[in-house]
Amino acid sequence: MTERNKELTAAQMLFEARTSGRRKREISTISRLLCIREEYLVALENGKYDMIPEMVYVLGFARNYAMELGLDPTEIVSKIKKEMGIENELESGYIDASDEETERNMLNSENITKKNPKQTNMAFEKLSKYLYKNWKWLVASLVAVLILIFGVSFIISLGNESDAYNNEETVVAVVKEPGYKHPIREKFGTENSSTANVVIQANQESWVKIEDARGNTVFSRVLVTGDVYYVPAGEKYKGTFGNAGGIDIWVNGKLIPKLGSVNTRKSGVIMTPDALMPSPDVSSDTKE
Repeated sequence: MTERNKELTAAQMLFEARTSGRRKREISTISRLLCIREEYLVALENGKYDMIPEMVYVLGFARNYAMELGLDPTEIVSKIKKEMGIENELESGYIDASDEETERNMLNSENITKKNPKQTNMAFEKLSKYLYKNWKWLVASLVAVLILIFGVSFIISLGNESDAYNNEETVVAVVKEPGYKHPIREKFGTENSSTANVVIQANQESWVKIEDARGNTVFSRVLVTGDVYYVPAGEKYKGTFGNAGGIDIWVNGKLIPKLGSVNTRKSGVIMTPDALMPSPDVSSDTKE
């Protein structure tokens, strides 16, 4: 363990390993490769271990993530245990999440096969008598549930049609590519490119994070000069910028003034055209 690693938490080591150096990677890519949900990888990078269901999953996911990023998995697991106050837990006691589930299923299967046949028959007879005695009530309940499900589904479908109608203009309108100031190096969020009315390009190295209304991270990366990110359309996204002066932002194809000076952190920025566009009495000069 290096002196620097001693000072960093496990979460900081994972985040730096993924976002720094030449091999910068997207969480979504690693998620697909390791078959681990993106929100769990984000939780590991943020040190929010309580967002992962069980301790065995925390340690298992952290170990696999560390190996994928080229870190020492034992070091990462040890740091997490220390941060969570887990002591005297032997490494040999570690069970991978998939192995634990398999073992649990095997135990359940064994318990079923070891039941006394007489007890099984008695339980079946009791169940049969109950169903015969209460079949009318059970049928009525089933019909009521089906009607309720059908009604809820119908109401939801009407709501979706209404939302689709209200948002039709937004979905159909396709914003053309802005006149970028720098040659494009790499594009991110391309699944949003057809509807994005807010586009970001880095003119200097800058960390960018975009969150949804619930505070979930939808994009987090250190962008270098020329990198482009298409912000999802909608009213619910906020941005945090580690170097506000190192980011150019286009709204509906127009370059807006800088959010701040170079090396200035800017957080809680609402990523909508109405919030980003300056009011009429503000100078529209966008020169650096």
